[in-house]
Amino acid sequence: MKLSIRLDSFEGPLDLLLHLIDKNKVSITDIPIAIITDQYIEYIEAMEQDKMDTMSVFIEMAATLIQIKTKMLLPKVKNENNEEIDPRQELMEQLLEYKKYKLMAEHLRDKQIDAQQVFFKVPTIPEEVRNYVPKADPNELLKGMDFSLMYKIFNEVIKKNKDKIDPIRSKFGTIKRETFTVHDKMEEILRKKKTVSKLNFRELLNQQITKSEMIATFLAILELMKVSKIRVIQVNVFHEIDIEFI
Repeated sequence: MKLSIRLDSFEGPLDLLLHLIDKNKVSITDIPIAIITDQYIEYIEAMEQDKMDTMSVFIEMAATLIQIKTKMLLPKVKNENNEEIDPRQELMEQLLEYKKYKLMAEHLRDKQIDAQQVFFKVPTIPEEVRNYVPKADPNELLKGMDFSLMYKIFNEVIKKNKDKIDPIRSKFGTIKRETFTVHDKMEEILRKKKTVSKLNFRELLNQQITKSEMIATFLAILELMKVSKIRVIQVNVFHEIDIEFI
């Protein structure tokens, strides 16, 4: 019974040649061309010949092998450097290149199969990590500016606010003071970013009415500097301090 070989068992003529080379346990760089050619022709004669387009490339390689086999029987030809020309050289280079890419394709296919067996979990970041803000460098925040100047301005505004209190009218009755938190003042300062790009430090403190409000505002400024929402700038030594939004 005639052996039936399917063309789709091989990806092309080079694939069939590699199969024969492995089967005969010979090296690509020293192909026994007579044996391989005879076996190759036997294979394509046994192939199903219902796809002529596919068969044509195998037949073309058969012709190439027969041509090489013929040249191997003829006297050796030498090149300009007096070196013998191996009729198999071009075919060997094609086979080596094809085998290299075939091995690469097999390696990638194995990687793909391995990857299909791996399940990935969507990364989740704990809230405390997501909300973490690294501590700011005080030297970077102040950029060489003397912090004592900020504290001096703060004390001046506090003292000025005390001087505005009427000692007689302040005793007329008890007025409940509104409580201000540092967080409230931080949000209030950040809202100003919508209308201005920077604030004057002294003017901002002067806009506060009570001492507790001034203290809360001052602490809010320090906290906003710490979390890199604002920075304080002073163009020259005797200039006013400005607050710039980041």
